[in-house]
Amino acid sequence: MREWRQVQLGQIADVRVSNVDKKTLPGEKPVQLCNYMDVYLNDYIRDDLTFMPASATSAEIARFKVECGDVLITKDSETPDDIGIPAVMINEIDNLVCGYHVALIKPNKSVVDPVYLSKQLGRAESACYFARYAAGSTRYGLPMGAMMRAPIALAPLAQQQKIAAILTSIDTAIEQTEALIAKYQHIKAGLMHDLFTRGVLPNGQLRPPRKQAPELYQETAIGWIPREWKSVNLSSVANLIVGFAFKSEWFIADGINLLRGENVGYGTPDWQDRQCLDLGKQALFTEYLLNPGDVVVGMDRTFTKSGVKITQLTATDCPALLVQRVGKFVAISCDAGYLRWLVVSSGYLRSMFNQQKGMDIPHLSKSEILEPFVPLPKRDEQRLIASQIQKIADLVKATDVRLQKLFQQKLGLMQDLLTGKVAVKVDAKTPELADG
Repeated sequence: MREWRQVQLGQIADVRVSNVDKKTLPGEKPVQLCNYMDVYLNDYIRDDLTFMPASATSAEIARFKVECGDVLITKDSETPDDIGIPAVMINEIDNLVCGYHVALIKPNKSVVDPVYLSKQLGRAESACYFARYAAGSTRYGLPMGAMMRAPIALAPLAQQQKIAAILTSIDTAIEQTEALIAKYQHIKAGLMHDLFTRGVLPNGQLRPPRKQAPELYQETAIGWIPREWKSVNLSSVANLIVGFAFKSEWFIADGINLLRGENVGYGTPDWQDRQCLDLGKQALFTEYLLNPGDVVVGMDRTFTKSGVKITQLTATDCPALLVQRVGKFVAISCDAGYLRWLVVSSGYLRSMFNQQKGMDIPHLSKSEILEPFVPLPKRDEQRLIASQIQKIADLVKATDVRLQKLFQQKLGLMQDLLTGKVAVKVDAKTPELADG
């Protein structure tokens, strides 16, 4: 750490504020534009991203061309928290120009490693600095002077390069894990569609598609389903327990979660606006107690692609209590696991969306939620369907746990390595990342 020194950004890099907008004007040259969202959403700018076509003058291209090793930061935003978000260019991309609302930083590579610089600018301390100096009232911007004076903890160059390699390695692991989760989610969606339209045989195999074996299927109000199945109203196999109207004076800062309409998200709860009840009162409302695996529906009418907000609770969400205008699905004559996946299937969500069109009443009724027709196999097949979906869901969950561990590991490494708290041996092998 004795070899480290504190410098200002302007001492180690050329900072340029772009004025190239999103227009395509006659007489200018066509370019690709690296815009605010390209920087905001990506740690690394590379050639697999899609950039906006625009135009620029020869002088603008010469000054604002983005080259391999350049660092970009968001310069303007509606909130000061989104100022100074960095990304580093790791490929050569023809005709790529820095767009408006973004600052282009060209590091002196004999002094600072570009990835290391980007990571330094991405630290919480840098974010606080940028937020403090962001000027504006309805829209915030970073003055050139504030960017030039941004403090950078500068390690010896060889250490910078080692730190950059370590942090790039964990970023790669995060990207690969996110891609794996997306792949599993795609597989899960396709599997659910097949299972709720074709079902599964006792040997664990899907029935042949209707085109291959039309004799195995029947046409119903919800489309083609296996001949052994029924098409029934959800109300004939499930009930909906509607939450309690808790008094606002009972709310406290910390206690048992109250799951209100505002907390019901698309798939997972949203606890940003969290309210709680005294744990001592929990015994008074046991019928409204929610457990891991319970599926709830928000009864405030929505007009989105999903049509209705349905959330499945996990262990981290519980214990929680059901509040008015939120309903919990309860199986009465079907397998509970089957019901859990049925009410988040595309078929049920599509039915809910379709029946909401043109309605002026702000809240969904219990009867509306239970009215749609749903496919009903025999109980043994219901269990098989639920089991197959649960397997892929568990795989998604396990992969997400690994992702969260990687994020935590990255935070720890950034704090340790970018401050010199943990010394980096230049000739040492890059440490392997924690396994899930």
